[in-house]
Amino acid sequence: MEKGANKQNKQNQLVEKDNLLYILNSAIKAIDEMDIFTLKELSNKTVHSASIFQDTDSISVAVIVYSLAKIYERSKYATYKDWKVFDKIVDLNLKNAIANLKQNNTEAFTKNLADIINSINGLSGHLRSYIEEVFRKARINKASRLYEHGLSFEQTAKLLGISIFELAEYAGKTGIGDVDLGVTVPIKERIKIAMDFFK
Repeated sequence: MEKGANKQNKQNQLVEKDNLLYILNSAIKAIDEMDIFTLKELSNKTVHSASIFQDTDSISVAVIVYSLAKIYERSKYATYKDWKVFDKIVDLNLKNAIANLKQNNTEAFTKNLADIINSINGLSGHLRSYIEEVFRKARINKASRLYEHGLSFEQTAKLLGISIFELAEYAGKTGIGDVDLGVTVPIKERIKIAMDFFK
C-alpha cells in the first residue's frame, strides 16, 4: 500500500512540475506579447492544481501570474521611473525559475518566485504602492478560488499568508473580484462559517 502511495505521489509531482513549466513558459510568452487574457487564464489553471496538491509553489505561481496580468494591463505603470527595473527582475526570475525547476532545484526555484514578489521592496513612490496592492489583492483573490475548490478558510488563509478576516471579508462581498462566493457557498455553510468566527 505504501509503495502504491509513493508511486502516486511521484506521478503527481511530475504532473505538477510539467504543469508549472508550461505555466511559466506560457507566462513569459504572454508578457512578451502583452496577452493579458492568457496570463489570467494561466493563473486560474494553477489554482486547480494547488487545490489538489496544496503545494505552496503552485499557489505562489498562481498569485504571481495573476498579479502580473493585473500589473502589465495597466500601461501607465510603464511610465514610472522604476518600471524597467521591475520588468527586468520579473523576466530574469521567471526564466531562472524555469531552469531551476527543470533541474529539480526546488530551493532555487522557490527563491526565484520570492524574488519576484520581493522586488517590490526595491521600487519607489507610487509604483511600489500600486504593485504592492496588486499582489495583496491577488493573494485574496486566489484564496477565494482555493476556498471555492473545497479548502477550508483556515487552510486557505495559511497557504496564502493572509488573515482569515481578509478572506472572509472578500468572500462576503458580492459583485467584487472574479468570484462571488456569496452565491457559490450554500447558506447553511455560510452560517456555519460565520458561527466559527465567534467561537
